[in-house]
Amino acid sequence: MVAFVVVSHSAKLADGVIDLAKMSAPEVPMFPAGGLEDGSYGTSFEKISRAIEQASGSDGVIVLTDLGSAVMTTEMVLESLDLSNVRMAEGPIVEAAVTGTVLSASGAALDEIMEELEHL
Repeated sequence: MVAFVVVSHSAKLADGVIDLAKMSAPEVPMFPAGGLEDGSYGTSFEKISRAIEQASGSDGVIVLTDLGSAVMTTEMVLESLDLSNVRMAEGPIVEAAVTGTVLSASGAALDEIMEELEHL
């Protein structure tokens, strides 16, 4: 099953996106990486790295980001980890989380899910 990491400037937003997606696909592994270590707004290289490492035992990982520096920080993390089965999806974070997790729960593969997310 493909897992998901939700990267946001806000811990509450990352958790909320996961809560919403879990309503449709509760069995899909999802990991939040929201806010900074002290709970303030921002993106954390360390939080993103930890979430991806937690998710990496699955059949692939899709990272969803909210905006701006979340994308840049995630790109830096992906370069440093150099994992072949981790992808970052662009687009609307809520729609991507719900669509992606439903596809993952139905057995879709990483590349198949990424292709669907490109059309959101």
